Amino acid sequence: MRMAHSPGKYADFEGLREQAVALRRAGYSLRQIRDELKIFNNDILNQLVKGEPPPEWTKRPNAKDDLRERARELRLQGWTYDQIEAELGCSRSSVSLWVRDLPKPEPRYTPEEQRALMREGLARRRAAEGEKRKETKLAASKDVGNLTDRELFVAGAALYWAEGSKSKPYDRRERVVFVNSDPGVIRTYLAWLDLLEVDRERLSFRLLIHESADVEAAHRFWAAVADIDTSVFAKPTLKKHNPKTVRKNTGDDYRGCLVIAVARSAHLYNRIEGWWAGIVAQAEARLG
Repeated sequence: MRMAHSPGKYADFEGLREQAVALRRAGYSLRQIRDELKIFNNDILNQLVKGEPPPEWTKRPNAKDDLRERARELRLQGWTYDQIEAELGCSRSSVSLWVRDLPKPEPRYTPEEQRALMREGLARRRAAEGEKRKETKLAASKDVGNLTDRELFVAGAALYWAEGSKSKPYDRRERVVFVNSDPGVIRTYLAWLDLLEVDRERLSFRLLIHESADVEAAHRFWAAVADIDTSVFAKPTLKKHNPKTVRKNTGDDYRGCLVIAVARSAHLYNRIEGWWAGIVAQAEARLG
C-alpha cells in the first residue's frame, strides 16, 4: 500500500521515522523512500534514516578497492613498492597508503645475490645492445655496395689527408707517410696505393709502439694485415712510459701503430694536396 501524508505529516516525526527505517531495512534507496513517503525535504529524509546503513546494491563500486586488495596481496608475497607500482599501474603514494601497515617483507636475495642479478641483467642488456649494433653495422655496410675505382680514389685521398703526415708552410716535408692503428684503415690505404700504381718496393714499414708491449707479436700481426714478411720491418720506435699518465691502450689487443712511408714521394704528396683541394672545392660548391 502506498503511504501518503497530510501537510502536517512532519509533526509525526517518530512515526515517519519508523516507516522510513522499515523501508530502509527492506532495501529501499533514499529516492525510493522519498517517493514512497512523499518526503521531498532532503534534510528531513536524512534525519529519518539516520544511523541506518544503505543497502549494498546502492553503494557505488570503487575500482580502487580491488587494486588495494591486490596491492596488499602482493605486499604479503614480498613484493617491493616499485614492483607493485609497475604491476598495478598505480602511483607510489597509493601503494604506500594501502600497504604501509603491513610488515616490510624480508629481502628476497642476499646482497651478493642482488649484485649477481644486476651483473646478469647488465650482461643481457649489453649483449642485446651489441647484437643491435651488429645488425645496424651489417645493414650499413650493405649500403656501400661495390666500391668503384673512382670511389676508392676519393676515399683514399680523404683518408690520407685525415691520417697522413702533411707539410706545413713553415716546414715543407713533401713525403707520403701514413700512421694508423686500425687494420681496416691500413688495408684500405694499401689498396689505394695499389690503385695509384705505387710500387710496393717503394714502401717501408715500421712500428710505433709502447716499450712494454709484445713487439714480436705486433710485428706478426701487422705483417699479416699488410701481407708482408716480418723481415721487412725497420727498427720499431718505442714509446717510453710516462709515470704521470694512465695508459688505456693496454692488453692483448694492443699492437701499436703501423707507419707506412713511400720513398721518393714528393710528387705524389703534391698530387695528394691537389686532390684534397679538389674535394674541398666540390664540397663547398654543393654548399652554395
